[in-house]
Amino acid sequence: MKRKFFQWMVFLAVVMGGCVPKEQIVLRAVNIKEVEPGKEGNPILKADAVFFNPNSSRMRVKRIDIDVFVDGKKAARVDQRLNALIKANSEFTVPLEVQLNLKEVGLLDTILSLFGGKKYDIQFVGSMKVTVNGFPVKVPVNHKDLLKL
Repeated sequence: MKRKFFQWMVFLAVVMGGCVPKEQIVLRAVNIKEVEPGKEGNPILKADAVFFNPNSSRMRVKRIDIDVFVDGKKAARVDQRLNALIKANSEFTVPLEVQLNLKEVGLLDTILSLFGGKKYDIQFVGSMKVTVNGFPVKVPVNHKDLLKL
């Protein structure tokens, strides 16, 4: 009985391992579209996140869970549920809505940047949940960029 159970578990592990993407999905860029007024005086940043799927199988994005850091300070959290199809070996775009927290970044820095064209180090850290052939897979996201305002 134990032998059958062990064989069954090995079989399931092999099948599940075959569903995992061979290569990681890559966050290539974040294109900022607009900034709107939001709750409590904190603006809402609307952007498109551009990813690349290097795998030969298509997937579906189910959830994005990313923290946004500006100059090392946590400025926002992206927590979105989606159901977007990702084609194989292709680039895809995911719309993002981010509620910025200006208290963390500093209101004075933000106002000065509007006049002086300040540059910010921006980092996106978190994960995406995708499904491959119906099986959920967590994909880590860690992307640094330079944001010029």
